[in-house]
Amino acid sequence: MADILRLENLQAGYGAAVVLDAPGISLSLAEGKSMAVLGRNGMGKTTLLNTIIGATKRFAGTIHVDGRDITRLAPERRAGAGVGWVPQERNIFRSLTVEENLTAIARPGPWNVKRCYEMFPRLQERRANMGNQLSGGEQQMLAVARALVLNPRLLLLDEPTEGLAPIIVEELLAALKRIIRDEGISALVVEQHAQKILGVTDEAVILERGAIVHRASSAALQADPEALARYLGVTAKG
Repeated sequence: MADILRLENLQAGYGAAVVLDAPGISLSLAEGKSMAVLGRNGMGKTTLLNTIIGATKRFAGTIHVDGRDITRLAPERRAGAGVGWVPQERNIFRSLTVEENLTAIARPGPWNVKRCYEMFPRLQERRANMGNQLSGGEQQMLAVARALVLNPRLLLLDEPTEGLAPIIVEELLAALKRIIRDEGISALVVEQHAQKILGVTDEAVILERGAIVHRASSAALQADPEALARYLGVTAKG
């Protein structure tokens, strides 16, 4: 199976500050697979995603998506190369309706507005509402749907459950599980709630001070209380 994502010795940061330091991040993700990116706060998880989309200063290393070297592509061209992004800030158009948010950026492919409504019925119910009239959970669903209508080859999600009510978290995770597992969309997911996302993804890496310190299948990490406690400070049920 071909790799949808390959990073080699990736070093990056902001300005003169290096977050992903030498020897750099090296990892690969097979097409149709998903990976949880875990770690305590400030360890480089968001920086890793930001580097893939071109929003940091790269000091060394390469980024390949679907066999294409995108290392030097401008950020706005990476979506065209197959990278979909759901940032922490959601970045929806607050002055447009739900439906306008989706149709304004849609690209041809299997994921269209109708299919996104099937995945997120709440959005269909609120299709005429402005973005600023949605709850936080609805905005997050819209952010995911906006990434899907770009029909990406690789989906990047940064803290998708952050700040959401527990019932919305469960609803969103169920949708992500369908998108990733049933639809086979390749995904890299940064998440604080390790046990929740490990039930969705195939693989997991843990970052510490900008470096990968642990890699395993999601199932193996979920069943490894020592690693969860050592690197993440959580119990097997935490």
